[in-house]
Amino acid sequence: MITIHHLSTSRSERVVWLAEELGIPYRMQWHQREPNGAAPAALREVHALGKAPVIEDGDLVLAESGAIVEYLVQRHGGGRLAVKPEAPEYPGYLYWMHFAEGSLMTLMLIALVLSRVPEAREGPVQKRISKRLQDMLAFVDGRIAGHPWFAGNQFTAADIMMSFPFTTMKRYLDYDMTPFTHIAAWLGRIEARPAYGKSMALAGPDARKDAA
Repeated sequence: MITIHHLSTSRSERVVWLAEELGIPYRMQWHQREPNGAAPAALREVHALGKAPVIEDGDLVLAESGAIVEYLVQRHGGGRLAVKPEAPEYPGYLYWMHFAEGSLMTLMLIALVLSRVPEAREGPVQKRISKRLQDMLAFVDGRIAGHPWFAGNQFTAADIMMSFPFTTMKRYLDYDMTPFTHIAAWLGRIEARPAYGKSMALAGPDARKDAA
């Protein structure tokens, strides 16, 4: 039985969603954020960095969203929700799997930090980061304009990785999504998935420990 260590209002919601999509048996260990937003000390007892997501699978302790998603898809999902390396969609699948954290979330976290520094809010750096974020969102919107899902015509783990910046992250960072209608349509397809609805009830930003 896999244990998913879930930190409230965090990226670990993706792992719960993936487990639901794949039908993997799991136990969810809830970790409540401290009043100041920090992760509780108990997470350091699981992994030295004290961050989520983290899973335990037997003696294995594995952190990092992308690594966990790929591990579960390949080790426990039989390759479902992945794209085979020989498939023409594979480069796109691989790109968006890593773009989510490598490019998009990195920029969003920089924007979030700057938004919380009063003297930086109206400064040139903030304006430059905001422009870069809008350009990045336009790039993402352009990709999803011609395909229902990020890897092409099939829903994959890349969509799970790409979801958090446009859902729960909006609770932290205020950015205008109005121009990006294709992303909005993709989010509608995401929200219509039964496994997504169940996982958000268990581990989404409005979920509570007793729901688990």
